[in-house]
Amino acid sequence: MVDSFGRRISYVRLSVTDRCDLRCRYCMAERMTFMPRRDLLSYEEMLALAHVLIERGVRRIRLTGGEPLVRRDVMWLIDRLGARIGSGLDELTLTTNGTQLAHHARALFDAGVRRINVSLDSLDPERFAYITRRGDLGQVLGGIQTAAEAGLAIKINMMALAGVNEDEFDAMLAWCGTRGFDLTLIETMPLGEVEDHRPERYLALDTVLAHLQQGWTLTASMHRTSGPARYYDVGESGIRLGLITPMSHNFCAGCNRIRIAATGTVYGCLGHDQKVELRDILRDGGPVAVAAALDRLLGGKPERHQFDLSRPASTRHMSVTGG
Repeated sequence: MVDSFGRRISYVRLSVTDRCDLRCRYCMAERMTFMPRRDLLSYEEMLALAHVLIERGVRRIRLTGGEPLVRRDVMWLIDRLGARIGSGLDELTLTTNGTQLAHHARALFDAGVRRINVSLDSLDPERFAYITRRGDLGQVLGGIQTAAEAGLAIKINMMALAGVNEDEFDAMLAWCGTRGFDLTLIETMPLGEVEDHRPERYLALDTVLAHLQQGWTLTASMHRTSGPARYYDVGESGIRLGLITPMSHNFCAGCNRIRIAATGTVYGCLGHDQKVELRDILRDGGPVAVAAALDRLLGGKPERHQFDLSRPASTRHMSVTGG
């Protein structure tokens, strides 16, 4: 699959649910209205869609939410997607908030998942509870430990929030280093209406990088993943520090991904509402119709997002398509 700007699409972020057991302030409104369960694709339909995507050249699938592990019987889907690793699919990964990892870590490894991203914005229990509105830091840290013991490689995703957690970057980098976890810092993005005032929370990661370089040996790395992060090798610990900078350093020229919501709505860009509805197409027309719909989506995939912190770039919350 190639879009009109010559970008080859080899990576899909597939949301299995928009629901989450946390309410992170930068991601969700305090009172969310979630999609009715009857509107979601079944696991069988998600699997059929994944098969089409793999046949069209997708090599990496990341399962997202909301929180993917809160959807009942999600391991049915993960097991079957994992069976495609080495047979068209290079990698199956997962982004999670960590609350359910203690229950699922071993099963994830057994299904073929080898690395996961865990969202963790603070190591302070009170601050963590404030950011997530309801989270238990001990539960998440226990899940991370279980995942590490199960053999999963872990990357910590930390949202950089001015006035909230900007004093924790050194501590988080040190904590990750002692455990062998890579760390990625992320700039806040204007997606959906939330109660927090986003311009007050925005923190340019160039500023953060300059601060960290005063105390850490950070060397620009040649390491690349299917995502948009720029990486630095951390000399003191051997881990990598990633920076995702949708506001300060646009990375759209190398975009290789599309995002699919749990309803079957597929978006060409996180920052635009350009979309194609695949659910009815899949049910009524099958794989051939889905392939044609994907071509229509790619023909209109935007060249880049146009994020502006003063207003949401999209009406949908980050949780709909997993960020």
